[in-house]
Amino acid sequence: MMNLTRGAGVLCHISSLPGKYGVGTLGKEAYEFADFLKKCHVRYWQILPLVQTGFGDSPYQSVCCNSGNPYFLDLEALRDEGLLFDDELAACEREPGDVDYAELYNTRYRLLRVAYARFNIRDEEFVDFIDSGEFEDYALFMSLKGRYPGSFGDFPDAYKYKEHLAVYEFRESVYKSDYCFWLFIQYEFKKQWKKLKDYVNSLGIKIIGDIPLYVAYDSSDVWGHPEYFKLDEDLRPVKVAGVPPDYFSKTGQLWGNPLYNWEVLAADGYSWWIDRVKKAAELYDVIRIDHFRGFDRYYAIPADAKTAETGEWLDGPKEKLFEAIKGRLGDIPIIAEDLGVIDSGVIKLRLKAGFPGMKILLFAFDGKQSNSYLPANMEENSVVYTGTHDNNTAMGFLEGMDEYQFRTFKKRLRAALETEGVILPMVTRAETVRALCVCAIASNAKLAIIPVQDMLSLNDASRMNTPSVAENNWRFRLRSIPGRMDAAVMRKIITSFKR
Repeated sequence: MMNLTRGAGVLCHISSLPGKYGVGTLGKEAYEFADFLKKCHVRYWQILPLVQTGFGDSPYQSVCCNSGNPYFLDLEALRDEGLLFDDELAACEREPGDVDYAELYNTRYRLLRVAYARFNIRDEEFVDFIDSGEFEDYALFMSLKGRYPGSFGDFPDAYKYKEHLAVYEFRESVYKSDYCFWLFIQYEFKKQWKKLKDYVNSLGIKIIGDIPLYVAYDSSDVWGHPEYFKLDEDLRPVKVAGVPPDYFSKTGQLWGNPLYNWEVLAADGYSWWIDRVKKAAELYDVIRIDHFRGFDRYYAIPADAKTAETGEWLDGPKEKLFEAIKGRLGDIPIIAEDLGVIDSGVIKLRLKAGFPGMKILLFAFDGKQSNSYLPANMEENSVVYTGTHDNNTAMGFLEGMDEYQFRTFKKRLRAALETEGVILPMVTRAETVRALCVCAIASNAKLAIIPVQDMLSLNDASRMNTPSVAENNWRFRLRSIPGRMDAAVMRKIITSFKR
């Protein structure tokens, strides 16, 4: 495993942090959570994509794959810059609870525009940020979205096809009102994120960040570079991404993302992907690539299909992409999310690249001794999780079992623990969740990551996402930073197994 120290980590997205303003932010609670992780002797903090979310609020469907989420901006830091006042912050305070994205959308952008109105766009650092051009497509795209509802495919043709003169004249017409506003958002985010990351790293903790394989159709990524995607002459997807029927869904998962034109990307030396990984490596210490199997072969579904049941597997770039990335960027620590429908081609690609794969304990105890998720079958170059953001919490998973299923699960988990020389009480479901966490940390895998919900034995009301279900996802939030007892328990487990 490249540049990764054996250790334990906690999965908790920024949106799930507690705080006064309706959603987790890069503010003081993020620093307090990092302090908590330090007390746990945790070496890794894993988060989901930091990106600005679009319709559906999913961090896996963004308006720009390299963006920062405006909701995560620390309002108190903006106040300290003189951009917001105390009474304006007080008006944003909310009771603890899950994220209400509709309310955030209707209120947070108005407040951020107030902050922007007080910001000096002639500030030297900001001018340098504009001149870098890093977020030019994003700022143009968001400015156009403010004028033309719907997707970019519905823009007037001159803008849809990004005709140079038309786009230049539009930019000039909205330069102060919109274009610089969106650049201000990313400028502040980048500054706040760097400060937080530097602090987390100073504690000896590395950040594992997540990048999806695919980007959203209605994004500055596709609008800015339609040549890199399989689109028709009207810039509409010909086929879209998803996965066939599996454990999660009988009809598969129809994601709807446009597919890459790998031939064009290859002819360009994979420069778009190299740039994407480079930017991710600046944000994170370790990158988890979601849906890694799509680099070997990907599932292509007709764009007009209603489900993912009709699709075909096509070849991806395989090792050529990663050879190009390594040739330009050197060794980047990458975790391959290799869950779902996996075949020998995916395994071969992951092993050739040297990336660790993922192991999920909730799926390990089906009674089959060949189950690759069983601790006895895990290779060291792995990252083991009790569950992921797409699974039920461990407590929710166990509470969904009848007594016979629960007894059977405990028997199999107990046997796995005994192979590690561990004996634990498992009378209750809460004790069994704790035993699952111990099983992960005691395993041979180089990294063991525990979702914060499982560390705290939270039930299915705290689930982050249910695949193929459109509503009530990504809303989970902690009510407060976990306490000293939680840290002591985690620290004892981690030190016991020398992580």
